[in-house]
Amino acid sequence: MHESEIARLRKRLEDEYEAARWGLTGLAAGAAQHRFITARIRNMERCHKRLARLIGEERATAIALEVWRSR
Repeated sequence: MHESEIARLRKRLEDEYEAARWGLTGLAAGAAQHRFITARIRNMERCHKRLARLIGEERATAIALEVWRSR
């Protein structure tokens, strides 16, 4: 299986989620803040799609939810 890629994608999900959270409370405001957060969410979506191809939709979603709940 692709354990190292799965671990890498999970870490990427964690990093993107944290960045989006920081974007909500950071110094940027308005459109710049919106673009930043939108980019993070799109990156999370790409990670989820890649995970789904590797391990299936259900397991990929479980990993994503685990990441979001742990923050």
